[in-house]
Amino acid sequence: MRTKVRDVMTTRVVAVRGNATFKDLATLLTEYRVSAFPVLDNDGKVIGVVSEADMLSKEALVAAMGVQAARLGRIAGSPHHDEFAKAAAVTAADLMTKPPVVVTPDEPVTSAARLMYHGRVKRLPVVGEKGQLVGIVSRADVLSVYSRPDSEIQQEITKNVIQNEFFADPDQFAVSVKDGIVTLEGYPETAAAGRDIVAEAWHVEGVVSVRDRLTYPEER
Repeated sequence: MRTKVRDVMTTRVVAVRGNATFKDLATLLTEYRVSAFPVLDNDGKVIGVVSEADMLSKEALVAAMGVQAARLGRIAGSPHHDEFAKAAAVTAADLMTKPPVVVTPDEPVTSAARLMYHGRVKRLPVVGEKGQLVGIVSRADVLSVYSRPDSEIQQEITKNVIQNEFFADPDQFAVSVKDGIVTLEGYPETAAAGRDIVAEAWHVEGVVSVRDRLTYPEER
C-alpha cells in the first residue's frame, strides 16, 4: 500500500490572486481560519504562497524600521533595500514566498512529508501537469497514514514484504504490531536477508518504529 497525495489532499482550497491586498488577506485569514494561501496567476497556476508569517514579518519590519533606514531602503542595493521592499509590500504578489514548494497528486504521501520537513512549511499546494492548483495537503493530512490499523500493517509485512518481496517462508517469522510499532522475530536464512526485511518494514505505511528481534545466523 502506497497512499498518494490525491488520497489525502483537500480539493476545496482558498486561493488568492496576486493583486489581493494586505487587507483582503487579513480578512480571509480570519474568515477561513487558515494560515496560508496559494497565490495564482490569471491561468490558475500557482506562482507563490503567502502565509501568516509573511504578513507578520511585514508588520514587524514596519514597526522596527526607523525613518533613516526607510529612506535608505528606497535605494536599490542599499543594506536596507530588501527590508524596505518587504515592509512596503501591499499585495499578495509582493508578500508571497516564491517559487512555491508544491507537490503533484500522484506523488506518495512520504514525498509530501519530506518536502514539508525540509521546506519548514505546514501545507503544500497540489498542482496538475500544467501547474494549475488542484488541491492542498496539510501536515494533518500527511500524518493521517499513521491511523492505519495495526492488523493491516501486520498483514502487509507478512505477505507483501516477507513472502512476496523476499520470497521467505512467513512461518519462520513472527510479526506483531501495536500502536504502529512493529516487532519482528524469527529466523532469516541469512543476516543480509534479515537486515533487508527490517529495512523494508520501516517503509510500510503507518509504521511508527521497527524493533528487530530476529535471530541471525552466524556470518562466515
